[in-house]
Amino acid sequence: MPVIESEEHKALREAVAAFAKNHPRTPGTDNRPFWQEAAKLGYIGVNLPEAYGGGGGGITELSLVSEEMGAAGNPLLMMIVSPAICGTVISRFGTETQRREWLPSLADGSRLMAFGITEPDAGSNSHRITTTARRDGTDWLLTGRKVFVSGVDIADATLIVGRTEDARTGKLKPCLFIVPRDAEGFQRRPIDMELNSVEKQFELVLDDVRLPADALVGDEDAGLLQLFAGLNPERVMTAAFAIGMGRYALARAVEYARERTVWNSPIGAHQAIAHPLAQAHIEIELARLMMQKAAHLYDTGDDIGAGEAANMAKYAAAEACVKAVDQAVHTLGGNGLTREYGLASLITAARVSRIAPVSREMILNYVSHQTLGLPRSY
Repeated sequence: MPVIESEEHKALREAVAAFAKNHPRTPGTDNRPFWQEAAKLGYIGVNLPEAYGGGGGGITELSLVSEEMGAAGNPLLMMIVSPAICGTVISRFGTETQRREWLPSLADGSRLMAFGITEPDAGSNSHRITTTARRDGTDWLLTGRKVFVSGVDIADATLIVGRTEDARTGKLKPCLFIVPRDAEGFQRRPIDMELNSVEKQFELVLDDVRLPADALVGDEDAGLLQLFAGLNPERVMTAAFAIGMGRYALARAVEYARERTVWNSPIGAHQAIAHPLAQAHIEIELARLMMQKAAHLYDTGDDIGAGEAANMAKYAAAEACVKAVDQAVHTLGGNGLTREYGLASLITAARVSRIAPVSREMILNYVSHQTLGLPRSY
């Protein structure tokens, strides 16, 4: 794995940073124009195959784009979902028809796809998902509920994780279905969130949603392999999102600490201010290294190695982000809670990275079981 970024990646990072900084926006306002402009420049679809209108890169490049947008104060949550999860799954496992229908429009920003896995009683535990698909002739009938699904109102379709019955064993296994937003029986209800984000959260109800045979993405028997082809990039991209947010908060705090003068010297000259900011910077940089490792492993086809690294990267980035935001707000004192400086809203947003798409406790379970070989407690 390359530890130092290539000149090509450095140039991409600089270009995205310059683009995002020149498009300031107010938190909570419509960011679709920004999304579309970014797509025109090739940033949204940078990870998708060139044959379908993408940039031919990988999760490495897409996470770089997401990080720099966040660091400029312009994060795009749906980058985690539409190109990273849905685009990756379709490009790896979709039929040629599905690829031609969806990948070019996901890459050019003209269409979005949401992703629904979490359920009220199962969380993200794919083994407890109750949304089921059964055959009805050549069609599928999909029934179940999903919660905390981002951007359903602006997405043209949602990639739903359901379960089908294995004809050989009778056991249920996870499968992925593309559900158009106007499908009969597909209902959505917004969840009232304290989080100030343009991407709203929804509860979905699927009441015998009839889907054609070609709504199934990939092999019906592939199970978890296809699911984690989307979940590992999701974790990497969540890490990028958190690192970008942490960098943005830290930059605002450093700027303030340089300029704010008390007792004839900038407050940044005092170690009580300087050292916590330095520690936050170190932890963000360490998290970025793990994120880059995870992206590299995924892009080179090491799904098992990527799974471990992606979980660690997400954990490290979330912790670094929360600490950076907290320290940034504390550095500014009362100003850190004003709308003028734009940091207070990040207190809630930063904690999301600890919770979603998988909690830090579940990551610790994964590492203790899978990496350290310790026995399960459940």
